[in-house]
Formats: sequence, C-alpha cells, structure tokens
Amino acid sequence: MMDSRILVVDDEPRYLKLIRYNLESVGYVVSCAASGEDALDAVAKDQPSLVILDLKLPGIDGITVCERVRDFSTVPVIMLTALGTEDDKVRGFAAGADDYLTKPFSAKELLARVDAVLRRAGMSSLSFIESGLQCGDLAIDFAARRVNVGGEEVRLTSTEYRLLHGLATNSGKVMTQEELVRLVWGSDYSGQYDGLRMYVLRLRRKIEPDPSRPTLIVTRPGIGYMFVSDADASASTPGRPSRS
Repeated sequence: MMDSRILVVDDEPRYLKLIRYNLESVGYVVSCAASGEDALDAVAKDQPSLVILDLKLPGIDGITVCERVRDFSTVPVIMLTALGTEDDKVRGFAAGADDYLTKPFSAKELLARVDAVLRRAGMSSLSFIESGLQCGDLAIDFAARRVNVGGEEVRLTSTEYRLLHGLATNSGKVMTQEELVRLVWGSDYSGQYDGLRMYVLRLRRKIEPDPSRPTLIVTRPGIGYMFVSDADASASTPGRPSRS
C-alpha cells in the first residue's frame, strides 16, 4: 500500500504541509490541490488511490467535489472538516465519502484512517471510467460536467445531464425505463415514465444530429433506451435497437 498515490485537497497551506509531511514520511506519494476545480482536474488526470478532501473549499465545496468525482470514479475519499457535526458527516457520506476526519487530528489518527480506507478499497478493484467521452460531434467531460456538440458547449439542465450521464456511462447497454427513472429522479418516482420520455426527447434535440432519427440515444421498444457510441455502432449486429 505504501506506493499508493494520495491527493490532498485543502485551501489551508498549514494543513497541506502537515498532511503531506506525515504521509510522505511513511512512503506515500502525495500531490496537493487547493481548490475544488483543481481537485476535479487532478482526480480525472492522475487517478489517485485515495483523496483526502476538505469540506470547506473556495469555489466548488468539498461536498460538490465528492459528488462530481462519483460521476466518474470510485476512488476512496476521506472528508476533512473543522466542524465534525452529525449533519456534515451525513452530507459527506451521502455525497460518496468513505470516511471522516475532524480537524485538528493527530498524525497517528491520520495514518490509521488512511491505512484502513486503503485496505478496504484493496478488497475490490478501484474503478475509473474514462474521464470523457467523444462520439462523433458529441463530447462529454464527466469531470467538468460539460457537454459540447460540434465544438460548441450545450447547456443542459441538471436533470438532462443526469440522464445523459447515466446513459453514456452505460454505453452499449440497454437501460430499462425503471432504472433510468430511479437514477435520475429517485425511487419515489418509480413507474412514472412520461417525464422520462419527455426528457429523452429534449436531450435528443440538444445532442442528436437529427432528433427525428436518433443515432446516439436509441429506443429498445418495450424495454428502455441505450446510448450508442462509435465503438458500439461498429460492433453492432442484426437486431440492433430501434432508433425511433
């Protein structure tokens, strides 16, 4: 585990120095970021083994960073907070954090928590999907949550983005209407498919070359929808999904 690469994200220089010193003293490879934007970029590019993430950051806060990281990675995240309240912990765990560390903390506690989280993570393979997807004129940057068509940024609502993200990160797989509704709106909306169909149509209008003849988000009649990337299309066989 001592060759693990750890990203430390904190806007307080003294904490960055303290954490880096203690981790490097036992053999970890450490990189640092002081903002949420830099943290997202570093996770996407460097694919660290663990992220130590401060809750309070300038710009994009730690909760939002953690949520966005979970769009494209299962890297373990230890959240840092100077508050340590129950509400903060609940928010952190809901965003995808694996553990919590309250400031101030000792070097012994820091190293123990890092070791424990890395050991748990070692029981399953760490998973990073590609940080972006290019399909014809469509480009999706999962880390930045940006969508471009033909080099121009396309503005999506949060609901439209969640739907596109769910389909694109399961490229080549048919997703049932029920799966998509739960993913985008939550289990309380189970069985309510009219809204899903409306958002699929809205999304097609924004990203498809010809929304009336969709080639990216295709329909599997009676089942659901599938995102078709260039690789999926080249590997297609007779009986491929309907594009209506």
